[in-house]
Amino acid sequence: MNVANPEVAYEVSYNPATLEEIGRLPLTTQAEFEEIFEKARTAQNLWAQVSFKERAKYILKMADYLRDNADELADIISQDNGKLKIDALNTEIIPSIMSCTWYAKNAPKVLKSSLLPPSSMLFFNKWSKRVYQPIGTLGIISPWNYPFSIPFGELVMALMAGNAVVLKVAAQTPMVGDAIDRVVKASGLPDGLFTHVVGSGSKVIESMLSNGANKIFFTGSTFAGKQVMKSCAEYLVPCSLELGGNDAMVVLEDAPIERAVNGGMWAAFQNAGQSCGGVKRVYVHEKVYDEFVEMAIAKTKALRHGVNGYDTDLGSITTEKQFNTLEKELQLALDNGAKIAAQSCAVGEQKGYFFPATLLTDVTADMEFIQEEIFGPFMPIVKVKSEAEAIELANKSQYALTASVWTNSNSRGKRVAMQLHAGAVTVNDHLYTHGMSNTEWGGPKESGIGRTHGALGLQEVAEPKIINWDLLPGLSKRNAFWFPFDAGIYNNMLKLTGYIKPKSVGQWVSLNIITLPKVLVRMLSAWKVDKG
Repeated sequence: MNVANPEVAYEVSYNPATLEEIGRLPLTTQAEFEEIFEKARTAQNLWAQVSFKERAKYILKMADYLRDNADELADIISQDNGKLKIDALNTEIIPSIMSCTWYAKNAPKVLKSSLLPPSSMLFFNKWSKRVYQPIGTLGIISPWNYPFSIPFGELVMALMAGNAVVLKVAAQTPMVGDAIDRVVKASGLPDGLFTHVVGSGSKVIESMLSNGANKIFFTGSTFAGKQVMKSCAEYLVPCSLELGGNDAMVVLEDAPIERAVNGGMWAAFQNAGQSCGGVKRVYVHEKVYDEFVEMAIAKTKALRHGVNGYDTDLGSITTEKQFNTLEKELQLALDNGAKIAAQSCAVGEQKGYFFPATLLTDVTADMEFIQEEIFGPFMPIVKVKSEAEAIELANKSQYALTASVWTNSNSRGKRVAMQLHAGAVTVNDHLYTHGMSNTEWGGPKESGIGRTHGALGLQEVAEPKIINWDLLPGLSKRNAFWFPFDAGIYNNMLKLTGYIKPKSVGQWVSLNIITLPKVLVRMLSAWKVDKG
């Protein structure tokens, strides 16, 4: 733990499972922000000239460090966030290693230049190339629920695309940001390309924007995301927002019930339910409802919550504020008429913010408490009469991040998935696609703007540019539609509308034989006049 200097302001981290202080980091000053962004711009200008192959060498060194220090890093994440060490390893460290290897290999393919042939024979001589260039210096603002893997994946994408990065992790998990800083430094990345800053969210965003950030990547609540978007709008800086979710799980009458129960519970309860893409609402067909509930009750009662260890299944809630919110939300559910069917049992000493995994039954679709995102270990189950009703209820939300369909038929699952409003829909599984580097993450409605991960994520951290040229630059000094205008060129261009979309083959042939040559003659005539 750092020794506090009374003249310096610090961000202090407490282990939410034990309430013990585990570290503190000095807040980044405004003067430091100015220096950070100045260095970032200088470093990025040089980094943009580095080949993908050379960039990948640094990224793969980060993967080596993650692999070799996985146990230590999982422990830091667990202490800073309150999640179990196995959760930290499975959902934070392992996906981060995979992101290094995937982006190092695939960024050159996704961001390679592509030749664009003429869009019409009218522009037969005009060819183009689409290239992807770095955006510049990116600001990344990350949340406390997955404090390592969310920003790290974006960091890797940004660096592979040739950008510099300034990262601010959540105030509740500053030691994870410090750990990410160590991972990057271990790779030998050129100085200035990456900096971890510390401070309150709104002030940091303002500092990033006022010092020249070229794009902001934010992951967090929908409310906070809207504030970020307003701030970016003042500077006309683009932003990518990955926000809330109220994700539905649809269990059809032909579902593999035990798999559905096991998968649903994991996606609802892992990380103490603090997952924007976790299961938040479960719609079960009436034909299998009783079987599903009976099995879920038994399995929920067998779950254990407590301080990090190998004999626990759930860790703590990350913040006291969130813990208090969950207590209020549970009471609201009970006031609405829901019943607690089962809860996990406590193991060991319970000093921290531990909230039991809670299975709720007697839930109806119109209950107030399932209209908003519940960010905790709740699994409310709603009985439905048909597939159509399940789809209608699942889509009845202002959020659309993820969803899942459970059925023994992949073809049926994919058909239903096409009807669900969500950025990612899984069949017979849930939540895990965030850990797959090649699958985009994000959703429409109030779940955000833009995508991270995958090919689309790489395109979010790059700036597309079109380079266009003439195959015959010396043929003419003018295009056919340039000055001076006259009746002849107007009539010829009017006829060419039929060339673009001819009424018949005969018209197309006529235009090719008569009108198009006239246009070419004008171009050649103009060339002769200009040649004098």
